[in-house]
Amino acid sequence: MVDAQSPNMVKTARTTFQILEKLKEKNEATVTELTEEFDLSKSSLHNYLSTLEKDGYVVKDKNTYRVGVRLLDLGGHARHKRRIYDIAKEEVTELAEETDELANLLIEEHGKGIYLHRSHGEDAVKTDSYIGQQVHLHNTALGQAILAYLPRDRVNEIIDRHGMPSSTENTITERDELFQKLERVRENGFALDDEARVKGLRCVAVPVINNNDNIEGAISVSGPTSRFQEKRFREELPKKLQSVANVIELNITYT
Repeated sequence: MVDAQSPNMVKTARTTFQILEKLKEKNEATVTELTEEFDLSKSSLHNYLSTLEKDGYVVKDKNTYRVGVRLLDLGGHARHKRRIYDIAKEEVTELAEETDELANLLIEEHGKGIYLHRSHGEDAVKTDSYIGQQVHLHNTALGQAILAYLPRDRVNEIIDRHGMPSSTENTITERDELFQKLERVRENGFALDDEARVKGLRCVAVPVINNNDNIEGAISVSGPTSRFQEKRFREELPKKLQSVANVIELNITYT
C-alpha cells in the first residue's frame, strides 16, 4: 500500500516512484497485479503507467509493464556528477585486475549504500549486487567503512530510519555491537565482512576520506572464503586497498 504522506510530499509524485520501485521488485507486472499493491483503481493505475510509458520510463509488452532503460540516463547522469566516480573508477578496475577478484566502489546517500562502480577480475565471483543497487550499510564491509567515519548522531539516524535487518547468522543486528565494530574499523583503518551479508563471501573495505576529513565513499575487494584465507583476508588485501585509497584521496584533493 502507498505510505502515509507527510505534509510536504506531493502524493502523485510519490506514487509514481513507488510504482517504478514495485515494477523493479517484481521485474514486470500487469495493472491487475499492481492494483493489489496500491490503494488505487485500475483506471488510475493505468493512467500512471500510460504516462510513464509515453515518457519512456516504462515499457509495455502486451498486458505487462516493466521498467524502461531510459532511467539509465538519469542514473548515469547522477553517477557522473559524483566526483569520486570519475576519480576512482580506473583505480577500482585496476584493483580487480590485480587481485583477480570483484572490486567495488560504494557511496552513502539517504542512509543507504549505493554501488557506483564494480569491476570483475579474472576469478571474480558473481553476486546479486549491481551498479546503482541500494544496500544496507550495517552488514557490509563497505557500509561499515563509511559508517565508521560518519558522526555518531548520523549513524543513529540511519539505524532509526532503515533498521538493522539480518542477512545471515553473522550479520550484526544490535546497535551497541555495531558501534564497537565501527570503533575497530577506525583503529585498523579497514573493515572486514566475514559472511555478514552473503554466505560464503568475504569482503575487505577501506574508506576514502577527503582533505577535509569527510568520508567520500569506500572501496572493497570481495571473494569466496576459500580464497580469502586469514593472511590474505586480514593483512595482504587491507594493505593493498589502503594503498589504492591513498591514491584516490590524493587525486580528490588535487583534481
